[in-house]
Amino acid sequence: MPKRVIVIGAGASGLVAAGFLAQRGADVLVLEKTRQTASKVRISGKGRCNITNAMPVKDFPANYPSNGRFLYGALHRFSNQDCLDLFADLGVEVKVERGQRVFPVSDDAHEVANALEGFARKHGADLRFEHKVVEIRTGSNDQVEGVLCQVQNAMQFIPAQAVIVATGGKSYPGTGSTGDGYALAQSLGHEVVEPQPALVPVRVRESWVKELSGLSLKNVQLTIVNPKGKYRTHFGELMFAHFGLTGPIVLTASEEIGQWLKDTGKPLGAFIDLKPALSEEQLDLRLLRDFEKFANKHFCNSLGDLLPKSLIPVMIELSGILPTKPNHQITKAERQTLGRLFKGLPLTITHTLPLSTAIVTAGGVHVKEVDPRTMESRLKKGVFFIGEVLDIHGVTGGFNLQAAFSTGYCAAQAVEL
Repeated sequence: MPKRVIVIGAGASGLVAAGFLAQRGADVLVLEKTRQTASKVRISGKGRCNITNAMPVKDFPANYPSNGRFLYGALHRFSNQDCLDLFADLGVEVKVERGQRVFPVSDDAHEVANALEGFARKHGADLRFEHKVVEIRTGSNDQVEGVLCQVQNAMQFIPAQAVIVATGGKSYPGTGSTGDGYALAQSLGHEVVEPQPALVPVRVRESWVKELSGLSLKNVQLTIVNPKGKYRTHFGELMFAHFGLTGPIVLTASEEIGQWLKDTGKPLGAFIDLKPALSEEQLDLRLLRDFEKFANKHFCNSLGDLLPKSLIPVMIELSGILPTKPNHQITKAERQTLGRLFKGLPLTITHTLPLSTAIVTAGGVHVKEVDPRTMESRLKKGVFFIGEVLDIHGVTGGFNLQAAFSTGYCAAQAVEL
């Protein structure tokens, strides 16, 4: 008779684990507290779903700010290429974009989520919705030597030989990620690293950012400076929002920003280099050429070759140069002031947005208490932790979903059947 394995959570990691377990012949029961599978996958990547990254797998661990080494074995056991092979078998065509990010050709995250659900169902996994697990018990009982899960709405325990906790973190609680797995882990004696927002937008003090809401800037450099004089720079794409900044380089920097804000209790200075490919001298020559080109025009009509339209009024105001001043009357000092703005548009970061708005959660079940080869608890035999419930998170670029797939695969292969 097949051994029963319960998977708590029908997200990315849970569905992968369920599919591979069922493929191995296990009696797999997936308990999902919401009404659908993979809710977070369905909204990931702005609805496009960044499945993984095409960089060499040996370079993956460096893209996890905490505990990347823990994932080393898992990433090699189920690599990004294995991930691509799986989705190919499931009929999902993919493409590689800037930064080696892998997306479905359809640009439809639902296709990815439905493929994962189909993978689990195809091999016989039983998916039950609106089943919230509130307790896990381990050890002997009258019926089974193994694990018991209590389901809230049924008010009963369901026996199993093993249980895999794939409940996610605490980001985007509307998708069902409300930290249930942390409570389950703590009840079993596990240490949980305090959840913090990772990959989260930031608020800034300057009111003019509202005028730029929705503007995306590519190939810019963001520098963050804390009150102790430390600084970090990030190159790539950012976006203005009515509250402040978001976009890939902001999200990547956000965890450290949050820690600096917490440590110092003070706002952080930030600067955007709008033209990082040009030195100050090169930029000054470019401005001089443009002013000569538009010598008889007003200053406000001379920046269209260098800036997006919506950013021009902001730069004019910050420069202090009269908008209607003829370009041939602009002084060298004024031009250099404008150049400094191009190379260091100043902002003041005051807060990160709440954990509920973060793309992923930093923190979770402490990895020292989990076997990195199998994802099994070192404290309770037959209990496994996978995906975002672990204290693991990656930067943007497909690394978080790859971690979910890799840890799910390892647990599925490790359960004794």
